[in-house]
Amino acid sequence: MQFEVWAPQAGRVTLRCDGVTRALERDPEREGWWRGEAEAHDGSRYGFALDDGPVLPDPRSRRQPDGPDGLSAVVDHDRFEWSAEWTGRPLPGAVLYEMHVGTYTPEGTFDAAAERLGHLADLGVTHVELMPVCPFPGRHGWGYEGVSLWAVHEPYGGPEGLKRFVDRAHGLGLGVVLDVVHNHLGPSGNYLPQFGPYFTDTHHTPWGVAVNLDAPGSDEVRAYLVDSALAWLRDHRIDGLRLDAVHALVDTRARHFLEELSQAVDELAADTGRPLFLIAESDLNDPRVITPRDRGGLGIHAQWNDDFHHALHTALTGESQGYYADFARAPLAAVAKTLTGGFFHDGTYSSFRGRHHGRPLDRTRVAAHRLLGYSQTHDQVGNRAQGDRLSALVSPGLLACAAALTLTAPFTPMLFMGEEWAAGTPWQFFTDHTDPELAKAVSQGRRREFAAHGWAEQDVPDPQDPATRDRSCLDWSEPEREPHARMLAWYGQLLALRREQPDLTDPDLADTKVAYDEDRRWLAFRRGDVRVAVNLGAEPADIPLGSREARVLAAWEPVDVPGADGLLRLPGESAVVLLQE
Repeated sequence: MQFEVWAPQAGRVTLRCDGVTRALERDPEREGWWRGEAEAHDGSRYGFALDDGPVLPDPRSRRQPDGPDGLSAVVDHDRFEWSAEWTGRPLPGAVLYEMHVGTYTPEGTFDAAAERLGHLADLGVTHVELMPVCPFPGRHGWGYEGVSLWAVHEPYGGPEGLKRFVDRAHGLGLGVVLDVVHNHLGPSGNYLPQFGPYFTDTHHTPWGVAVNLDAPGSDEVRAYLVDSALAWLRDHRIDGLRLDAVHALVDTRARHFLEELSQAVDELAADTGRPLFLIAESDLNDPRVITPRDRGGLGIHAQWNDDFHHALHTALTGESQGYYADFARAPLAAVAKTLTGGFFHDGTYSSFRGRHHGRPLDRTRVAAHRLLGYSQTHDQVGNRAQGDRLSALVSPGLLACAAALTLTAPFTPMLFMGEEWAAGTPWQFFTDHTDPELAKAVSQGRRREFAAHGWAEQDVPDPQDPATRDRSCLDWSEPEREPHARMLAWYGQLLALRREQPDLTDPDLADTKVAYDEDRRWLAFRRGDVRVAVNLGAEPADIPLGSREARVLAAWEPVDVPGADGLLRLPGESAVVLLQE
């Protein structure tokens, strides 16, 4: 078997495979690369020693059976027998469901999660978006401190477990999207700096020095990240990737890394005949991120739209702290602006940032499905001091309004696991660091962070306490009882309408028309012949919808169609979807 590794600064590289040590030779055709042959098979343990130092895991390891600090293992991807015939599922018309494998079930494994995928197929979800699954220290964590960007967290089930999950999802008609983190690696088990200039102090990010995308040696670093992305799509048959915090990918080269990545993914899609796509988490509010390459953009296929979330959250909860401040001044106006223009901050002043932010999105050229809309995400729930979901903050009626707005808006909707039944469990920040000093620092840092915002330290869950993770697991008995069963039925009804009414998947963002009353707290919008109205106030509201005949497609509370005066009388904290004929 051929082994190879990029180690441009090493004077000598040896391979340790199944207890046997062999010296590698420089690759005459690729500067900085070393290569050599060794007897190996699926499961063989190996690693590389640089200049007679300790044996380290392979930067391109496909498996870390003993965690980030252990030896790598050979993976023969051809051994897995796929059962589902799968031609892919494109992003337009999709409904995504963000899932954390470690808390979707109490078992916290791919296999246990796969057993619950029928719930999502029945609900009307089209794609499962997995939070990161690369190896990280310990058993439990969010996954954003992963290392070994080609491998799969062993406690979840390793690469074979991920393939079984994907195969099961595909068999049910569900696509799978994977969250990948290219902007930083975790602080524990990260051996990349010992192999080469994977990082640079030319730029800095919230996590320290930046990944090297533009300094000397960056050609190989970019190839490392691109090849890793393609490996998920090819070897594990993943359908799309969610790119974490792309605004932290600092790249001054003429051709941005994201453009290079999107081209490689499009080429793989053409080669495989499957629709493959990239979704960015971007704080830039820059339409160029999701503009095709042939029109001068970076070619990313879609991005999360936090502006819609922030506007909706402030309208529902009245919260105005931090980045919610700009939206809270006139929350329904903010919701209306995002529904019709995509971004709220499109060159406007952001008080949170202390500067103007964003750029206008051309509604006539950018398809609405390129923006993801959501009322909850792992970030917006888990980064609260106690991990309280929206269900802990507002009434069931307001949750129904949030669902109606999210699932009938022009955007590609995304749900956060458990949202569909108004889960009563929190989703908190938890870690399982094996380094005692790092574990202590994380626990103390989390409590100090929220103490500065007025929280008592004892009220902030300890990330290292196993009970914090256990509290965050979904309770699968909830969907079978009230009030959760009613909410689940509401989500199912809205998702069915999304499939049945072509106007609800129309990609024309400019076709959405919105009316609202900030004081009476109602908002209504039109998409083709479909009318959606929500009343966030406690009292009934008279909403002018026009005199055209209409019929109710879905209503949270019983409601009559508008009369001859064109007024819809909508109960307080309620939502309705109508079809005007």
